[in-house]
Amino acid sequence: MLKKQTVWLLTMLSLMIVLSVYYMTSPDSEEVAFLENGKEEADETATTEQTEGEDAKVDEITNMGEDELFTNIRLEVQDERSKQISRLEDVVASSTASTEEKNQAYEDIEVLEQRGKKESILEESILATADYQDVLVRFDKNDENIVHVNVKVDELPKQEAVNIMQMVRDEFGEIQVDVNYQPAEG
Repeated sequence: MLKKQTVWLLTMLSLMIVLSVYYMTSPDSEEVAFLENGKEEADETATTEQTEGEDAKVDEITNMGEDELFTNIRLEVQDERSKQISRLEDVVASSTASTEEKNQAYEDIEVLEQRGKKESILEESILATADYQDVLVRFDKNDENIVHVNVKVDELPKQEAVNIMQMVRDEFGEIQVDVNYQPAEG
């Protein structure tokens, strides 16, 4: 059984990998600031923002939030799932838990891990089927019979949404699928 330290380390490594991939594939990679030039770039940015006006500031903040929205949601889901797995591992390692409770906890761990793997596979599969900027697949927090699929694309034709729903059902079985799209930036 994995120790808490190992789970924490694996969680942090996977977080680092997700962030690395995000920043490497980010279309705005030239906007990454270096620490050596931070003060000069900050001064230039402040001067530019003052001349562009308040509307430009609001648009810039909104776009930055949209760029990172899917990544932040993924990280939140992964963090929540890691906490659930950690609690279940505590039950498995507990000397006071019954055999039935330990078996159920172990099965729940397997379900959570498989669900995460399937979500990742589906994201990659959906990305490969069309020219989407990003895809986010996740189970509903409150209802395990609903899968939410968010696609970052300017328009999502009805047939593509139906294809996505079929891909989810092929992977998870008969389940309710909620497909939405978020317009891609620039």
